[in-house]
Amino acid sequence: MSRFWKIVLLTVTVLLVVGIGYRALGGGKQAGGSAAIGRAAGQDREPVPVTVVAAERRNVPVYVTAQGTVTAYSTVTVSPQVGGELLSVNFREGQAVKKGELLAQIDPRTFQAQYDQAAASKRQNQALLATAQSNFERSNSPEYRQFVAQTDLTTLRNQVAQYQAAVAASQASMDQARVQLDYTRIRSPIDGVTGIRAVDPGNVVGAGTPIVTVTQLHPIHVLFNLPEQQLEAVRTAQQDGPLRTATLDREGGEAVNEDGRLQVVDNQISSNSGTFRLRAEFPNPDGALWPGQFVNVRMQLSELPDAVVVPAEAVQRSSTGDFVYLVAADDTVTLREVVQGGQVDDSHVVIGHGLQPGDKVVTEGQFRLKEGSAVTPLAPGQAPPEPAAAPADGPQRPGAR
Repeated sequence: MSRFWKIVLLTVTVLLVVGIGYRALGGGKQAGGSAAIGRAAGQDREPVPVTVVAAERRNVPVYVTAQGTVTAYSTVTVSPQVGGELLSVNFREGQAVKKGELLAQIDPRTFQAQYDQAAASKRQNQALLATAQSNFERSNSPEYRQFVAQTDLTTLRNQVAQYQAAVAASQASMDQARVQLDYTRIRSPIDGVTGIRAVDPGNVVGAGTPIVTVTQLHPIHVLFNLPEQQLEAVRTAQQDGPLRTATLDREGGEAVNEDGRLQVVDNQISSNSGTFRLRAEFPNPDGALWPGQFVNVRMQLSELPDAVVVPAEAVQRSSTGDFVYLVAADDTVTLREVVQGGQVDDSHVVIGHGLQPGDKVVTEGQFRLKEGSAVTPLAPGQAPPEPAAAPADGPQRPGAR
């Protein structure tokens, strides 16, 4: 045999050996894969640990929520009503003040002089009035009347009236000067908190020059908007009494101030946004609400009695609607279509149709379930049982440890 044919025969033999070995290795893997599939199928038949909660019946409040802005109950810019040198500022910035409390003092000397001048004029006119009254009474007495002409008697009577009017005019001037003098003592018009002052002592201020802004914080207002579709529900709920309003924390869940009451609904709907404004009043005794602050607002409209409630995570959604996994007495699950009736809070929803109180629904572990799956019911927070140890795959080599 030639060398060429020997090489060809050797090559064919090597290829046959390699092909047989490859098929042998591939067959082993396929067998192993079949065994793995079998084990997986066996595992699918094991109960699935899931968290189960029973549907409960409770009275559910119906809320509307919105974002609102805190506004002061009243805000007053304190300005003098007369001009002059500002002698002193009698408050600290950010200080709580009472109505009528002295805030600042303007130089009163000019106004004091005007008052004194009016008082002196009054005393002068009072003296002239006393003289005129004495002359008239003496001339009009029975013993002197026959010696006094009627014209002179009329003149004396008119002098008395003239000086009476002069005294009244002097009194009015005194009152006006007293008011101007009192304006030099600038007082707080409301109970509130002072802001940052706009002028320092020593400056000459005119009437209307802002000195400080006083803001009333107790009580306080919260303004918020609602869609026009909810106007009728709000007006209907108002007929039963003031609506309870609360502000929520930053996450919008827990109530922070729950003692608010709806005060007024605006008399028009915005044509730009399709919303209407509402204003609630809060006592705000601790000053937690501050003017200009943005808050989440929740207002209760009514209450649903004896509603069926489940945790929100129990409700699943599909293309055909909402459903839950209902746990049967034999610890298997069945898919139950439900209709939601509204949200209770961030964690629960109302089921309007499909469940009864006491029905057990799955709240965790739904992704491993299908119709008829066996489950191991667990209470919320309960840990699932430890899985059984799996047997070792394949025989061990002799002498292996």
